[in-house]
Amino acid sequence: HIYLAMETARQKAVAMVPPRRQWIDSAKKTAFVLGTSLIVFVAARNTATDLLQRFWGASGNYWQQAFDWTYAAFGSDDRCAWLFGTLAITGVVYWAFNLFLMLLDVFNWPKFLLKYKVQPDKNAPIDKRMLAKAVATVLFNEFVVAPPFMLLMFALYSWRGVAFSGELPTFQWVILEIAVFSLTEEVFFYYSHRMLHHPRIYRYVHKIHHEWTAPIGIISLYAHPIEHVLSNLLPPCMGPLIMGSHLGTIWLWFCLALVSTSISHCGYHFPLLPSPEAHDFHHLKFVNNFGVLGILDSLHGTDRLFRSSRAYQRHFLLLSLVPVRELYPDGDKAMKKEKLNETDAGKAGLEDSSGGED
Repeated sequence: HIYLAMETARQKAVAMVPPRRQWIDSAKKTAFVLGTSLIVFVAARNTATDLLQRFWGASGNYWQQAFDWTYAAFGSDDRCAWLFGTLAITGVVYWAFNLFLMLLDVFNWPKFLLKYKVQPDKNAPIDKRMLAKAVATVLFNEFVVAPPFMLLMFALYSWRGVAFSGELPTFQWVILEIAVFSLTEEVFFYYSHRMLHHPRIYRYVHKIHHEWTAPIGIISLYAHPIEHVLSNLLPPCMGPLIMGSHLGTIWLWFCLALVSTSISHCGYHFPLLPSPEAHDFHHLKFVNNFGVLGILDSLHGTDRLFRSSRAYQRHFLLLSLVPVRELYPDGDKAMKKEKLNETDAGKAGLEDSSGGED
């Protein structure tokens, strides 16, 4: 109860921040992301590395041996390791995670997890034809659209000096790079996503992704080929290009990014996992929350409608087994307030994606 009261007070305080102070809120979010990463970086410098080494053996060479084995499995060839290794590793992670989510969506099993559904009245049952279309589109994007782009990135990565083999970077450096990757992805994803919501582009490209107003995990990669390149592939690839990273770090980052976007689309607010409320709200309303971290949404004011919604009150890391919909149940007053705020936002022209539902 104390935690819930503190969270409610925090959200009310944030929602009252005037527009002219958006840049301050954005700066705070940026500082939080960087600060958290640096704290983890310092705290884990000795303890985590030592624990990993003890766990995998006194030599501490497990990860290096695993990477060397994987690199050799693809012929010890930089291009093959990058292209086929990346497709294989990310494919296994993506489909393993989403097949579990599909058990929930298709078979409603395990049933005790259904109470964490963000929109309990949607996808019950799931439309099998839409699901089949989504699976086919994702496979097309993975194995037809992605490879040419990856070959282009191989040329750029080679020019930048990316290490496709050899000694892995230190644990500390990997943590720092992941923080840089996250901020870089936020910039490239936010602006490409905003562009895709322009009325002249939306109906031809991004509308496909928004066919799902109640998203599920697998549609994180369900998109028009143009969108798949601009928003799904390019943003996570830019951080490693800037940093000139090691292939092992890039593989780790891609896996984290895929799990993250699958969680944000999954439609379930599970305990101890990042909240999907922000992006779920974006699919429901077609507006607001264009970024990954929320930093640029705060800066540009593209989260105002979200901040005044019930979804925003539920947007936090759930630390108990009680579903957020029970902690913050829907009420008539809250729903009426959301509708009024949505109308006001439309009149004010806060979103450049107006008319996006066409």
